[in-house]
Amino acid sequence: MDKVLNIEERQHKVNKAVRELRRNKLAHGQSFMINSKTLPQGQCYIEYPDGHISLATLNHTKRDFTIVRELSAMEVSNLRNQFELY
Repeated sequence: MDKVLNIEERQHKVNKAVRELRRNKLAHGQSFMINSKTLPQGQCYIEYPDGHISLATLNHTKRDFTIVRELSAMEVSNLRNQFELY
């Protein structure tokens, strides 16, 4: 049982650290990548300091991201709720 609690405790600490990193990056005008297991491999969301979020794919040749599309306001709201991004 202690091992399970230890894993949960570690996961909580990791989640807290990632949320703090996100907050800091956005506060300093930088974008933040959000990974999701529901997206196909090579895709992610990019959140911007102004609040909009884009769906992106990794462009391996340029070692950068290619924006697929901007999420609608409803999609952004749903994503924020899903990942508890407040």
